[in-house]
Amino acid sequence: MNRLAGVTSPYLLQHADNPVDWWPWSPEAFDEARRRNVPVLLSVGYSACHWCHVMAHESFEDEPTAVYMNEHFVNIKVDREERPDIDAVYMEAVQAATGQGGWPMTVFMNAEAEPFYFGTYFPPEPRHGMPSFTQVLEGVRTAWTGRPEEVAEVARRIVRDLAGRQLDYGKAGTPGPEELAQALLGLTREYDESRGGFGGAPKFPPSMVLEFLLRHHARTGSQGALQMAADTCEAMARGGIYDQIGGGFARYSVDREWVVPHFEKMLYDNALLCRVYAHLWRATGSELARRVAVETADFMVRELRTGEGGFASALDADSEDPVTGAHVEGAYYAWTPQELRQVLGERDGELAAAWFGVTEEGTFEHGKSVLQLPPGGAGLDARQVADIRARLLAARGGRPAPGRDDKVVAAWNGLAVAALAECGAYFDRPDLIERATEAADLLVRVHLDGRARLARTSRDGKAGPHAGVLEDYGDVAEGFLTLAAVTGEGVWLEFAGLLVDLVMARFTAEDGSLYDTAHDAERLIRRPQDPTDTAAPSGWTAAAGALLSYAAHTGSEPHRTAAERALAVVHALGPRAPRFIGHGLAVAEALVDGPREVAVVGHPEDPARAELHRVALLGTAPGAVVATGLPRAADGSGGEFPLLADRTLVGGVPAAYVCRHFVCARPTSDPGELAEQLGAVRP
Repeated sequence: MNRLAGVTSPYLLQHADNPVDWWPWSPEAFDEARRRNVPVLLSVGYSACHWCHVMAHESFEDEPTAVYMNEHFVNIKVDREERPDIDAVYMEAVQAATGQGGWPMTVFMNAEAEPFYFGTYFPPEPRHGMPSFTQVLEGVRTAWTGRPEEVAEVARRIVRDLAGRQLDYGKAGTPGPEELAQALLGLTREYDESRGGFGGAPKFPPSMVLEFLLRHHARTGSQGALQMAADTCEAMARGGIYDQIGGGFARYSVDREWVVPHFEKMLYDNALLCRVYAHLWRATGSELARRVAVETADFMVRELRTGEGGFASALDADSEDPVTGAHVEGAYYAWTPQELRQVLGERDGELAAAWFGVTEEGTFEHGKSVLQLPPGGAGLDARQVADIRARLLAARGGRPAPGRDDKVVAAWNGLAVAALAECGAYFDRPDLIERATEAADLLVRVHLDGRARLARTSRDGKAGPHAGVLEDYGDVAEGFLTLAAVTGEGVWLEFAGLLVDLVMARFTAEDGSLYDTAHDAERLIRRPQDPTDTAAPSGWTAAAGALLSYAAHTGSEPHRTAAERALAVVHALGPRAPRFIGHGLAVAEALVDGPREVAVVGHPEDPARAELHRVALLGTAPGAVVATGLPRAADGSGGEFPLLADRTLVGGVPAAYVCRHFVCARPTSDPGELAEQLGAVRP
């Protein structure tokens, strides 16, 4: 047992029994490297990472390799999901030096945490032009002992180069309709018309770009934007990247056609995509979009919800093959025709094989197929499909399940709160709103301290030791704001206000740009500052969205100004790299549209208020904020939301007030008129 015993990260605990003498990231580890005059080997990964497991099995569990590592290095293990700041700093260095990055990430550095050699996965023997891990270790040791001046100079140069990459987007200006139109044009050029999505293999679900396209359609009426979003959503929902019997999405597809996924399931992907499909249904009424949104929400609750009411980070890609006993990727999800017949019988097995595209040759490995919905499937009705899916899901439950990383990450739970709250409101599922509220309660009780500072993670109801980063503040605030809109409970707006105030006080530079870590966070060789939206919203754009929504709720000019200054990065990057600033573009759509401010007043037991509230939540106006509650009393009491101030019943019945750009439409008690006020603004 090494020094990882007793840590909170499930990923680090997976390595606690390695013969490698792992240290967690700590000053003591660097002191030890300084005392022994040896380099530091930093290994960064996460629990659902397939190749992290492979390298661990091949090298970190190998006794001779571990002996060499222990003798010549101080070895540090980091969970990238627990310490995204460390991951971001050294990944930037890896990408700058090698042109690519990924996990596992392997970095060699001196006792001042200055890196001098990088890599990702290294095999146990040389292959495909890669040196073996042992060769890398020996080469680094030789350079360290034989050419110390050269190593020191390389480390100094890398740190200087990183310092010179400081971002300067504070003067770019606020994004407007022109930049958003240019971003749409750029996406159109990269769009895969035949398969949906953007770019080639591997193909990732572009959740935040899809949200931008839906908002752009709502604001401008662009049919091209809507078509790209709808076709991509359908292609993913019919492909193997979507779990056809259990719901939920895998991390990405290894091919352009969405057929074979990398099977790990991440909370952030599913929260973001759940919300996108719900918004697609809101815009189009698509039954496919409704089904996928609900099934994805149910997947999160069924398989990721923890005993404390939060949501676990991920499910592994690998699991034990029930036949061979080997731990392999996709064993839990893939099927052969024979396996279908064993579960369903001959007739239904053949029908299921045709419906889900399961062939004798297979679409995956070893003659197995990933379930999908190819065009022209068997002619089954909805009842038959539901019955087959239920029986297959029950049978799959008897297979060895993938491992679950059960740490609760604040940011990703914020995304889940928003998605579940909206799905519950849209699809008359109060149970989903309850699950969202329970997760939000956990974030307040466990992650939020007396100074309104967030802990990055928790496990088993206990906060982890690491401070929250910018994405935690932005995404949790977004979850609270969405929950406030759905439930009409103003306390969630108050909690969101605490978080966005801390963003302004602790994460914001003088030019309005945002840092990923707080002003008083641990100092690394570079303070991370990444505005790009990749797997999830960057902290920068997530915070900008929360600031904008909070400003719309409260009328706070400082928060509005902070949002506009932060969105200067979208002005700079949107037209040039729209695929990598998707959430920022979606927030910019809300900025251009207003966002609209909707106040629905009435007594909670009045069904007329409930109908107006539902219509308000279903409005497609980008980023509209919604407040509902009792009308403001003459003595100033009542009304938990600032938007409800001075709002009264109209003719004694509930009414809705819609304002935008300091101009208010006439109050209405007619749901149809309210829907028109919150629909698309046509050019």
